[in-house]
Amino acid sequence: MKTILITGGAGFIGSHLCDALIKENRVICVDNFITGKKENFAHLLDKKNFELVVHNVVQPIEIKEKIDEIYHLASPASPLDYSQIPIETLLANSYGTKNLLDLARQKKARFLFTSTSEVYGDPLVHPQKESYWGNVDPIGPRSCYDESKRFAESLIVNYKEKYNLNTKIARLFNVYGPRMRPKDGRVIPNFIGQALQKKDVTVYGKGTQTRSFCYILDMIPALIKLMASLEPGPMNLGDPTEITILELARKIIELTKSESKIIYKPLPKEDPKRRKPDITLAKTKFGWQPKVYLDEGLKKTIEYFKSKYFA
Repeated sequence: MKTILITGGAGFIGSHLCDALIKENRVICVDNFITGKKENFAHLLDKKNFELVVHNVVQPIEIKEKIDEIYHLASPASPLDYSQIPIETLLANSYGTKNLLDLARQKKARFLFTSTSEVYGDPLVHPQKESYWGNVDPIGPRSCYDESKRFAESLIVNYKEKYNLNTKIARLFNVYGPRMRPKDGRVIPNFIGQALQKKDVTVYGKGTQTRSFCYILDMIPALIKLMASLEPGPMNLGDPTEITILELARKIIELTKSESKIIYKPLPKEDPKRRKPDITLAKTKFGWQPKVYLDEGLKKTIEYFKSKYFA
């Protein structure tokens, strides 16, 4: 049985990762609940091989026991979050990443970092390959997230080269599913919440901007496969099926059987116009690709929101 430490384990993705890994491992969940929720893993608290450590990764962390693997997910991840707590976001991905890399050195543990498609900014290359350097404003409204993730990637690569660490970088593209917060600012929770409450569904700009959405239960095996592989990354992980925001709004209104109408508001500054991962590397290295179609994933997510928040 391995001992696996997951930072941000109370968050949307982190809690699902805890669920998957605890079946055969000891899991230490580290979180300070700045955006995560205890209820996401409440069902694990009575398990002998689960431990919660309340800690802010910006501060150095001490773990006495042996650690085999570290998944570093701790960071605000929605535009609403990192616009309200930008300094905390910057520090989680800079100081936090350094502290976890130091722990990995000390424990001789494998280390995986969840980076983001945001490192590509508003891309001038489509679809986005890992070799693309990106088009990012270093002082723009999204820079606290974009640039701290880019800094973390550089820090990881340099730690790997200097200290011969076993590190992996995953670039995640728009993950969605149950345990997302209804008002976290991301488009799928926003649309579902508005539609279920029969409110106007808010589309920014003309809705022609595109995104590619990956269901959470497709993403979790990809992270585990990457950790187990010899591939250091960066590696794109996401669903390459591209959809416009307007099409998504119409689809969610249809799936919720809502009477909501679509309204349009000005496009936020630096909102990416297109977003689609090239996942050739993940397919080639360990045969991973998403299996859950968007309609199927949205139905499961809608049911979660309906039962949890809008019963």
